[in-house]
Amino acid sequence: MPRPRPPIIIEDVYPELDCGRYPIKREVGDRLEVWADIFKDGHDAVSAVVRYRERGARRWSEVPMRHHENDRWTASFPLTRNTRYQYTIEAWPDEFETWRSEVGKKLEAGQRVEVELLEGREILERAYSRSKDGRLRQTLDAFDAAGYEGRLALLRSEEVRGLMREHPDRSLATAYGKTLEVVVDRVRARYGAWYEMFPRSQGSVPGRSATFREAEGRLDELSWMGFDVVYLTPIHPIGKTNRKGRNNALVAGPGDPGSPYAIGSEEGGHKAVHPELGTLEDFRRFVAAARERGMEVALDLALQCSPDHPYLREHPGWFRRRPDGTIKYAENPPKKYEDIVNVDFYCEEWEALWREWLEVILFWVGQGVRIFRVDNPHTKPFPFWEWVIGEVQREHPDVIFLSEAFTRPKVMRALAKLGFTQSYTYFTWRNTKQELTEYLTELTMDWPKEYMRPNFFANTHDILPHILQFGGRPAFMMRLVLAATLSPSYGIYSGYELCENTPRGERGTTVYYQDSEVYEYKVWDWDRPGNIKGYIRRVNEIRRENPALQELTNLSFLPAPDDNIIFYGKRSGENAVFVAVNLDPHNPHDTHVQFPLWELGIGEEEPYVVEELITRREIPARGSWFWVRLDPHQNPAEIFRLRRAG
Repeated sequence: MPRPRPPIIIEDVYPELDCGRYPIKREVGDRLEVWADIFKDGHDAVSAVVRYRERGARRWSEVPMRHHENDRWTASFPLTRNTRYQYTIEAWPDEFETWRSEVGKKLEAGQRVEVELLEGREILERAYSRSKDGRLRQTLDAFDAAGYEGRLALLRSEEVRGLMREHPDRSLATAYGKTLEVVVDRVRARYGAWYEMFPRSQGSVPGRSATFREAEGRLDELSWMGFDVVYLTPIHPIGKTNRKGRNNALVAGPGDPGSPYAIGSEEGGHKAVHPELGTLEDFRRFVAAARERGMEVALDLALQCSPDHPYLREHPGWFRRRPDGTIKYAENPPKKYEDIVNVDFYCEEWEALWREWLEVILFWVGQGVRIFRVDNPHTKPFPFWEWVIGEVQREHPDVIFLSEAFTRPKVMRALAKLGFTQSYTYFTWRNTKQELTEYLTELTMDWPKEYMRPNFFANTHDILPHILQFGGRPAFMMRLVLAATLSPSYGIYSGYELCENTPRGERGTTVYYQDSEVYEYKVWDWDRPGNIKGYIRRVNEIRRENPALQELTNLSFLPAPDDNIIFYGKRSGENAVFVAVNLDPHNPHDTHVQFPLWELGIGEEEPYVVEELITRREIPARGSWFWVRLDPHQNPAEIFRLRRAG
């Protein structure tokens, strides 16, 4: 007959992602709440702990679990370092708590418990034998010297109960069969305002690339607008073979610089800087200048090559050949990218190829880069990303990877599970109240909240959304507020602050920009009329002043009867912020919205003050329903904070 298994069942553990296959994500300063169903046969009391440690540490720490209801137990532990933690659960029959419970019931029934007190002493004696704790020895001696009432009071005291919790009998303990993990990133993984720029377009001379030193001149303005991350498109040498011309023309004209995503030439590859931008030292100076202004530099990581990349000459086995001996250029039919060829991640020399990409990332980490925006990661193997991100973060846990994968939902989620710190999202295409509500509910209340951190880019250099083409300046303001307040991480592509919205070709659905700086040098007038730089600055100020807007999963959608007005709130401790946005960029709309006064401790008849944070107005109010009128040309959105009158 097989030996009986430990008697306690531990199941429905939360959070546990895909049966423990992948880690969940949190940030430094969080507490991880762990839940589980824990129970056994019979009426014995149960005790349980969550065990946790930093991955690689030898010793575990423990925190007692408490019974919540219906055999559901919970506990939490602090996440204090930027690293990976492991956690699991252990539970056991609690002999002393069972004894206390049974004795209590007998006493309530008026029974005497002389024999039960002797049983209690035996439990203490065994605990002393296990622990040799002198306090237990003193308790046993005091028991032997006391009468009935003294013994009863002693063994039922909270002091003795605490001693027994320190020295439980865990000989029949059940260990949860899995060790789970949580990746604890730095706070920038959750919160930050991103600004995308082409460094070559930060100058003032038409037809010429700006340098890193010239691009430094933009940093003061970006800092003034309140951005935390300056994301640079690729800065490497650009190939000449099949170089694209203006507006993605198949043939480049004289002086056309080509797409920076066609990486590699005789001047170098992924570890080199384009000579027109400057030197590696100039890049490091740019990174330091951004840091001095409170910003970080994110670098575009595009694992692809131009036909002129040194890898083709040095490692021809890394590339797949067609039957006629040529290398197939990159394409996503019907799109063609003749200026780019892809490496074969599963070639015979795959191990050397993978390690070279790891060395590329570590090279730029060595230059001061701690954030990478990864171009099209869904076109590279999942196992590669899981491996390379793990290798980088093993020695550099502060490195952040943003997945630029506009692809199928399950593919996007898989990339987030296997290691990407942040993810691009479908926000760019979600415009109606229903679309936004359903999508944000999915991101903040369903399983993705445990592993997928959204970064809401309002536009990108590839995407000029339909609503920005037709909605004009009000649409840019409205979408900015949505991105910046629905998600703690959001971004804009340069030109957004100028309300740039001229599409290439006919206006319609998502299209590219006319005269896109992807294919040419650009000189911008950063102060041209109609810009919204001051509006961006104020929104980012509000984000920094209100911790509630720096969280994701605290989002609640609130009543607003007009379908053109979306109303939602976020709360963190005592800080609560509410946002009303007019989703129609052409027409004013008004409605009543409802503040959840009952959650804020404000009575329905109690007077209070509504602070409108964008304009800094103060409005006296009473009652939970509050009237708003949002004119897209004046106030397309309003952000509120409430305080008691007086």
